[in-house]
Amino acid sequence: MKTAVIPQVRVEPELRAQLEAVLGDNETLTEFVEDAVRRAVERRRVQAEFYARGEAAWQEYLRTGASVPADDVMDKLQAKIEKRRQELIGR
Repeated sequence: MKTAVIPQVRVEPELRAQLEAVLGDNETLTEFVEDAVRRAVERRRVQAEFYARGEAAWQEYLRTGASVPADDVMDKLQAKIEKRRQELIGR
């Protein structure tokens, strides 16, 4: 598979210096930028999916008028948290 090049980004010298100051041992600027871009892409993908699920839920509510009381949702989430807590304690 061929690779592609991300366009160069011009930044102020101060930002470049800050970036170079936080690079890990043997980490290159290219590796840092690639990692940052990958994380940003993943964050945006997850965010878009979140919004899509929310919009689908809203449309379903508008269509049916059926909803779940917030207290029921919170109780269910609390039960999941407690179950997971017990699993972790049992390790």
